[in-house]
Amino acid sequence: MRRSARTAASVGPGDPPGAARGARSAGTDPEPNLRCCVVARVCPVTHVPTVNVDDIDLSDMAFWALPWRERERAFAVLRAERPLARFDEPDLSATSSLAPPRGRGYRAVTRHADVTEVSRHPELYCSSKGAISIIDLPEEMIEFFAGMISTDNPRHARLRRIVSAAFSPRRINAVEAGIEEVAGRLIDRVAGLGECDFVTELSAPLSLEIICDMMGLPPTEHATVFRCSNIIASSGDSEYLEPGDDPLEAMLSAGYELADLLTKLSAFRRKHPTDDLTTALISTNIDGEALTPAELASFFILLLTAGNETTRNSISHGLLALTEFPDQRAIWQADPLGVAATGVDEIVRWASPVNWMRRTVTEDTVLSGEELSAGDKVLLFYGSANRDETVFEDPYTFDVLRNPNPHVGFGAAGPHFCLGAHLARREIDVMLRELLLRLPDIEASGEPEHAVSRFVNGIKHLPCTFTPTAPRPAR
Repeated sequence: MRRSARTAASVGPGDPPGAARGARSAGTDPEPNLRCCVVARVCPVTHVPTVNVDDIDLSDMAFWALPWRERERAFAVLRAERPLARFDEPDLSATSSLAPPRGRGYRAVTRHADVTEVSRHPELYCSSKGAISIIDLPEEMIEFFAGMISTDNPRHARLRRIVSAAFSPRRINAVEAGIEEVAGRLIDRVAGLGECDFVTELSAPLSLEIICDMMGLPPTEHATVFRCSNIIASSGDSEYLEPGDDPLEAMLSAGYELADLLTKLSAFRRKHPTDDLTTALISTNIDGEALTPAELASFFILLLTAGNETTRNSISHGLLALTEFPDQRAIWQADPLGVAATGVDEIVRWASPVNWMRRTVTEDTVLSGEELSAGDKVLLFYGSANRDETVFEDPYTFDVLRNPNPHVGFGAAGPHFCLGAHLARREIDVMLRELLLRLPDIEASGEPEHAVSRFVNGIKHLPCTFTPTAPRPAR
């Protein structure tokens, strides 16, 4: 196993996540820089009390507002004591008039082995019954906000074949070539400033502009796409809503707006085809089947919410980790091409940008000795699986040379493994490589502002500083 020489602190099985051995932070605090803060001088570390498994409630939004290390301690307790714990579903009636009635609860799948087992067997754990959300969504919301990931075979296989065929090698090469151009352009915008909000100026625009360029949307529509995708992915975060907005109504409205945008673009492309993904998707026909207008719009929303959120949050968590673990940053900067493959996967494991996905049990079965009944909901907690002590050596240590690294940050192996994983890896690689080359001392300079969300492990804002430098010469 190839391992890095670590000076960053590591966590032992008897320590709370983040409580490390053999390292000191600034000042007199004996504990090291930890994941709940940017650096010790910003947020001194305090001890995390023991967690009682009966006090953990993954449905309570207050749980997701806790510091990272407290949530990780809770998941460690669940993996050890109650790996398939049952929870009541959240009651959304107080926040939305559209909220469906609460269901009968769900099981939280927290161990790596169980997450991979469920993912491998869609015949026992399906995606189409009520979608991949905790609550059973109305059909119209499933079409908008889930689409392909809320389908099972044969429909899922059909949709995936059509979409995969549209991503020809030539088109993928063109998209990948464009990543460097977009990353360079974004860095040029901030290079002379010496500081910026890393999320709003760099990580978020990167994935958004790449997706819009890929689909053929003009720059005049980027602000609309950014606003709508934030509303959908935030699950009701007040930053992205107007005062008094109903969160579910706002999500539906944003979905309709994006669907209308893609419907108009696809209609235009039928008459005026060009070399973009929208033209390819409406032109692709596999065995006499093509995407319907509704499926095309749904795919676009999925691309924005899944592709955009996953990549932007991985890059944001990546800068935070490279700030907190300077020894790992030095390893990456010394050999960016050699470290990229393992480094990017470690960032995705570390970030675990999607907290969970739901599956529904199709028939009575047994999982790790626990009896499950047809209709039971199971939530696959990817972040917990990515910290499983039985799979990952020193899971709370950020190690850019970690190998093997069987993380499930893109989902586990199975029919729903992320279709855009290769592109996401490439975006993370290019952006971090360009940043470390052109702004070599860039670092997070304050506490990140996290999205309070059950679904997305998101960072909304992250201040960063760097030595100002001139933009590239005009080409």
